[in-house]
This record gives sequence, C-alpha cells and structure tokens, in this order.
Amino acid sequence: MISKTSNFKQWVKNINQDVLWFIFLLSSALIIYLIGLGNLPLRDWDEGYYATVAKDIYKSGNWLYMTYHNEPFLLKPPLIIWLINVSYLIGGINEFTTRFPCTFLTACGVPLLYLIGRNIFPRRLTAILSTLVYLTLLPMVRHGRLAMLDGPINTFFLFSFFCLLQSYHQRFWIIGVGVGLGLIAFTKGILVIALGVILGIFCFLNKSLKTINNFVFYKGFILGFFPVFLWYSLQIIEYGEKFIKIHFLQQNFDRLSTAVEGNQGSIWYYIIELVKYTFPWILFFPGGLILAVKKYKQSWAKLVLVGVVLFIVIISLMKTKLPWYITPVYPFFSLAIGAYLAKLLQNPYKSYPNILGVILFISSFVFLIGGTYFSIKTNDFQIVVLSTLMGITLFISYVNFLQKSRNFIFTLFVGLYLSLSTFVISNFWIWELNESFPVKPVATLIRENTPPNTVVYTSYSYSRTSLDFYSDRQVIAKNLEELNKPADVSFYLLLDPLALKNLNLDDYKILGTTQDFILVKKY
Repeated sequence: MISKTSNFKQWVKNINQDVLWFIFLLSSALIIYLIGLGNLPLRDWDEGYYATVAKDIYKSGNWLYMTYHNEPFLLKPPLIIWLINVSYLIGGINEFTTRFPCTFLTACGVPLLYLIGRNIFPRRLTAILSTLVYLTLLPMVRHGRLAMLDGPINTFFLFSFFCLLQSYHQRFWIIGVGVGLGLIAFTKGILVIALGVILGIFCFLNKSLKTINNFVFYKGFILGFFPVFLWYSLQIIEYGEKFIKIHFLQQNFDRLSTAVEGNQGSIWYYIIELVKYTFPWILFFPGGLILAVKKYKQSWAKLVLVGVVLFIVIISLMKTKLPWYITPVYPFFSLAIGAYLAKLLQNPYKSYPNILGVILFISSFVFLIGGTYFSIKTNDFQIVVLSTLMGITLFISYVNFLQKSRNFIFTLFVGLYLSLSTFVISNFWIWELNESFPVKPVATLIRENTPPNTVVYTSYSYSRTSLDFYSDRQVIAKNLEELNKPADVSFYLLLDPLALKNLNLDDYKILGTTQDFILVKKY
C-alpha cells in the first residue's frame, strides 16, 4: 500500500513538472516568435500571395473558391489562408495579423517536441535540451515568424508523431496521427506523402505497425482527410483539368523533375543550408548523428536517423531547391543534438572534444570584429549590438568550456535566445527586403492614382506579390518590347526613369513619382 502511494505521488510529481516545462517552453516560444512580428513589410512570394488571397476572401466572403485579384488561386490548399482571413476578421488587415496564424502554430511545435522527447528519452533533461535547441534555431525562428506554410507543417507533423508515441500507452491517441497528416495535406498538399512515408518507416523499424493497423487509426484518417478530399473534389468539379495541371503538376510534381522558376542547386544544397544557418548547434550534430548510429536500436535513434537521412535524401533529389524545404528536418536535428548534449553533461571532464573549444574561441572574435566592421561600413548600430551579443555568448561559453563546466551549454542557450530576441526586433530579420525597392511608397503611389481593380504593368524585372497586396492592384512585370506594343485601351505603367526614356510613348500622362519609379497613364 505504501509502495502504491509512493508511486502515485511520483507520477503526480512528474506530471506537474511536465506541465510546468510545457508552459515555460510554450511561453518562451511565443515571446521570441511574436515580438516585433509586424515591424517589417511582407516578404515577396509566399507572404504576398497568401495575404492577397486572404484579403480577397475577406472582401468577397468566398471561402471555397479562392482568388488572387479576382483570378482563381489554384496553387495551395486553403487551411492557412483561411486562418489568415480569420485573423483579419478579428484584428484587421496588417502585417501582424497576416503572420500571426503561422507564427502561433509554429511556436506550438516547441512544447510538442518536448512531449515527444519525454516519450522517447529515458531522462527529462534530454527532452529539455532537444527542445531548447529547436527553440534557438535561427531558420526556425526566422521562417516560423513569416506567413509561410513550413512552420505549421512541422507542428502538424510533430503532433502526428506525438499521438503515435502516446498510442503505445493509450490506444485512442492513434486517432491524432490521421488528423495531423490530414492537416498537413490541407496545408501543403502532396508533401504529406513524403512525411507519411517517414512516419511509416519509423513504425516499421520500431515494430509498431500493428499500432496503426486498427479501426481507431482509420477513424482518425477519415476525420483528418475528409475535408481534404471534399475540398479537392469541389475544386476539380469547378476548374477541371486546369486545377489538376496547376495544383498537382506545376506546383508539386514539376518541382521533382525541374528547377521551377530557376530555383536550382547542387545535390549538397541542403547540407550547405544546414551548416550555414544552424551555427553553433551544427558543431554538435555530427556527435549526435554518431550517437544515434551507435544507439540505433533505441526509438529516439530510429526517429533521428529516419527523419534526418530520409528527408534530406528526398529533398536533395528534387530539382527545385529552396531553403525552407529543409524545415521538417529541424526537429530530428534538435533531438540528435539534445541526446549528444545530455551525454556531454554526464561526464564533462572526459566528453568535451577540444575542437569545440577552438571553434567557440575563433567564432567569438569573428562576431565581435566582423560586427564592428560592418557596423562602421553600413553606419548601422543594430549590427554591432547583434554581433556583440553573439560574440560575448560564444566567448563566455568558451571560458566555461575551458573550465570543463556544464554551464557552457546553458550559456549558449541563454545567449542565443537573447541574441535571437534582439535580432527579430531589428530591421534585419527579413533580410530579403533589402534585395529590392521599398514596397510601401510605390504601393501608395499606385493605390492613390489608379481606379480599383486596375492592372498595372511595370518595367521592373519581376512581379512582386507584396506590391500586389499593399497597392490592392495587380502589378505585372513586362519587358520593354511587350510594354511598347500598341493597345486599344488606356492602361497604367509603373516605369523606372530609364524605361520611360527608352519607350516610344506618344500620348501619356505622369500621375506621380517615387524615388524609384514613375507612374504613367498611357492613352
């Protein structure tokens, strides 16, 4: 009786600790993901597309057949766009409400990874370390804060894995696997096939195929995929072959065999991406991968090896290469590093590789000196603050490393969290905005000088979805030869000064100018 009471108290204590850690990790994720969320304009392509489509729904009330400036939008399933529109209905149309649904869902993936760690690791510390790595990964924080599909995909995938692991103890949890996969399909279409294969192979290696071979799993599958099948059926009925060609072929299968829109790279593209943007955690990844190979019979090792190796192979074989395609690897990457860090903490006097200390020392001075140089060159104080924070973090970690102190790892966590928090309230967290002209002044020029629903043609080298969103007009890029073609109706041109000089415009009126462009009405 005393033994049963003691076990119950221990169980309650463990539950309470897990609840506290869940709340702490969720709060930490929400802080770093939400601060300064609306401080910069929307980025081109994904953000501009989804915001514009959501705004069309907001205006028209047509949720079922999405449009982009009144033209059918057939590129993606609707779940995230619907959520953005809900956000608009609650908080109005702005940058924060555009990004909030994806950001919130991505942040929820952080405590979910902790729950997965509690299922596959014997010690709570390993789950905590893995989750803190995931929390402080630059690409996750940066892309997770954007109105993009990849962060929510990670959370839905983690939800499926968590439900699978929980179903080993309580069968009804298996219903969540199908629901999670359905959410992935309703967010990014056939990506669910690749992620479903990873989950299936893990079940096979973990000898848990019987777990998903039951009626409860199929209930979850039907529940998760019924809205997907219904929506796809309605789109095919409405648009027919056009939908199949654009949605399935151009947006999905073509990316496997061709470099869509010139987004190409070598077979090592994603390995390079992993090394570039996951510093300093990449330093511990080889050790984590080796440890997973050594412990391949354990569930966590199988999960890491299947998730990292298989998914990187899949996306590396695709011809279209984009940095955010690697996002589903990061949870497994974090689990591998968490396992290795826990091993280092067990016996720091024997476990710490000397090369780590050397790299930490060199890196600290690279950040301190490099940040000062670029700050002077660009006359921007934010750069020196960011680089100094990183430099100090790495240097203190190096000092703790020399002393064989366990604190060197926790210094990295705290320093990286503070550095990333500073980064996301700066003007640099969406650095792609610096690659083109400031969009808002040009959008204001167009919006104030053209009638609603006008199509504007521009001499700029490519169409910008963010300009479409802010101007509330569709701005289509054309070359000079196309712009010179005679037309029977008046139309509007957004031209750079050189293009206006080179075009043979006979009858036109200048409606306004910005630093970069001249808005012209051609009669």
